[in-house]
Amino acid sequence: MNNKISVFSGVIFLSFASAFATAKDFTVSNFSQYQQAVDKLQPGDRLLLGDGEWRDVELVFSGKGTEKQPITLAAANPGNAIITGRSNLKLAGEHLVVRGLVFKDGYTPSDAVISFRTAKPASESDYSTVAVNTRLTEIVIDDFSNPDRYETDYWVSIYGKNNRIDHNHFSYKRNKGVTMAVRLDTVHSRENHHKIEYNYFGPRPVLGSNGGETLRIGTSHFSLTDSFTTVAHNYFDRCDGEVEIISNKSGKNVIKNNVFFESRGTLTLRHGNGNLVEGNAFIGNGVDHTGGIRVINANQVVKNNFMSGLTGSRFGGGLVVMNGVPNSPINRYHQVKNSVISDNTLLNVDRIIFGAGSDEERSAAPVDTRFVNNTVINDSGESPFELHDSVSGIEFEGNKANFSVDEALASGFSLVKSVEKPEYDLPIEKSEVGVSWYPKPEKNTLLSVAKKMKVESGTDTVIDAYQQLESGAEMVLGEGDFHFSKTLLLDKPLVLRGQGKEKTRITFSRKSLVDLKNGGSLRLQDLSISGVRAPDDKANAVIRSDSAPMTKNFVLELVGVAVSDLDINKDFDVIKLRKSTFADHVLVENSTFNNIKGSVLKLDSERDDYGMYNAEYVTVKNSTVTNATGGLMVVYRGGTDESTFGPHVYMDGVTVTASPTPKNGEASVLLHGVQRGLIKNSHFKNSAPILVQHTVGGPVIRIEDNQYSHKPLFKVESVVPGMESTFTAENNNISE
Repeated sequence: MNNKISVFSGVIFLSFASAFATAKDFTVSNFSQYQQAVDKLQPGDRLLLGDGEWRDVELVFSGKGTEKQPITLAAANPGNAIITGRSNLKLAGEHLVVRGLVFKDGYTPSDAVISFRTAKPASESDYSTVAVNTRLTEIVIDDFSNPDRYETDYWVSIYGKNNRIDHNHFSYKRNKGVTMAVRLDTVHSRENHHKIEYNYFGPRPVLGSNGGETLRIGTSHFSLTDSFTTVAHNYFDRCDGEVEIISNKSGKNVIKNNVFFESRGTLTLRHGNGNLVEGNAFIGNGVDHTGGIRVINANQVVKNNFMSGLTGSRFGGGLVVMNGVPNSPINRYHQVKNSVISDNTLLNVDRIIFGAGSDEERSAAPVDTRFVNNTVINDSGESPFELHDSVSGIEFEGNKANFSVDEALASGFSLVKSVEKPEYDLPIEKSEVGVSWYPKPEKNTLLSVAKKMKVESGTDTVIDAYQQLESGAEMVLGEGDFHFSKTLLLDKPLVLRGQGKEKTRITFSRKSLVDLKNGGSLRLQDLSISGVRAPDDKANAVIRSDSAPMTKNFVLELVGVAVSDLDINKDFDVIKLRKSTFADHVLVENSTFNNIKGSVLKLDSERDDYGMYNAEYVTVKNSTVTNATGGLMVVYRGGTDESTFGPHVYMDGVTVTASPTPKNGEASVLLHGVQRGLIKNSHFKNSAPILVQHTVGGPVIRIEDNQYSHKPLFKVESVVPGMESTFTAENNNISE
């Protein structure tokens, strides 16, 4: 049942003293009690939700409190009122407070979990449907994600004016859409002076698509409007959704004293002018694609920020100053003008880029801009600076570095050979943000298992043991034959470890051995798999992801595995990932594959060309592939979007034989839109060439030190006409 609950409170003309004297608490434990209490609320009253589960409720909290006597909706005991199922909350009115609720085990049926608006205002003078002077505090939204990863919604949509969002906890948003958005689509929400402070923005997994921002302020359509939003003292912990952690798309905002911890991407001044970015700390600790600040547009001030251990490149670098589009339309890239980057400290930052994105369209280099009094220290002694266009429009003055800089920058730098690493105190600690009564997630891996058990050979012994598990486990399989008469439906992490390829043997009689469900990850190790007993059917696979969308990312690993006889029909892959499913990592190591009527890795279901893909990292090492008619791998990321980092492909020490033969297939390895790729130390015998298809984003694909017996080893095609190729090939040789 879906319950819509409205709280209405009229304007009360009472003195402060009399209002305070009559303020009441209304504690409700079910909807009937709730409905009896809602009409009684006056300024100063509190409506308290009792402990337990509040399922499938669309709450509308609307009323007019006063500055001294707000109207409050809260949990009677913070953290114990659980909003679940298909539920949301809409706010409208003045001087409201919402406190202590937890949203989990569900998702919003609308476009937002919490909205500071009940409906679009009817006129410019009508503020009755938006929230002003309202506070959202000590709220938890944890994995409250739509089951379709590409269905878009927001967790918090902020409208109105003078609202405060503080001390909240947001973690594990898994579907498309910004975690928190400041909306400027009507005059009621512009020049809003919101404060977003002391919040914990917890892990946001890689989305594998555009639309994974953690915080967005405005949109391109209203980007020439000022927002006056302050974002201060927040902690962004492993926010990895896409290349923009914060997407600033409006003017006159202040982003200060926040911490970005091991978060992939950047604080991006994407649209809007006159913003201040000050006193923030970006701590990468060498994690892949960790970035700092990307500067676009006019009158931006970036000062006193600390950046350490950042590895990002291109648009995700440590400090990136973009090129603009001459006479840019509002949704593209406006030229950097009259901006100041000063007094920042960059310690072991891999890349500082000027003129990023320079191409035929983005040809307007920065002008009237200053880079002054910054300190750049790299333990390696190597320069992190990349100049992608002219820097004549940037004044360099008073900067320090412990390495020699490019001649174009030299006049603005002094070389300091001995530099003490600066001591730096974070502007905010993780313990100081969010709520005290809800735990912040620690680091873990998707294949973390605590339980270990032995399983003997036989039919369905693994399935029977798995069905008894409450959480993930490692199963140590004995010697002998293991047959699966049913598909293993995997919704928990599982490690299957055998006694060796010759000693532990697996067969199966359904279309797949394993179907991966939400929550499942899998490692197969030291065993063999044969498809000899599989049905003569289409679309067979040893491992496949769910046919329904999956919100949770997963890991797949094959280590020391032998796979053979997948030749019952013409369509039999080893690993097949289906649409709207996403692997953080697919690993194949020390494994062999023989007689495959398909591909070893079929990672190409996202064919809509909107920038989506199936796997972030794909690694194949020290393995052999023979007679695979679909080749070793097909990895596909279509479209021209530039919001993601992957896919990444790494291949080392692999022998590919007749997979497929040059006459029977177009590619042994097909990389379409892969952003980072390295194929090295591998041997291609009587196999079709590697096919690299560039799309966009400055991909870096290298093919090095390989042997091959049939020309050509590779083909490179550009899907986007005129795009400069960054492909390289070195030391590849024909073997006898």
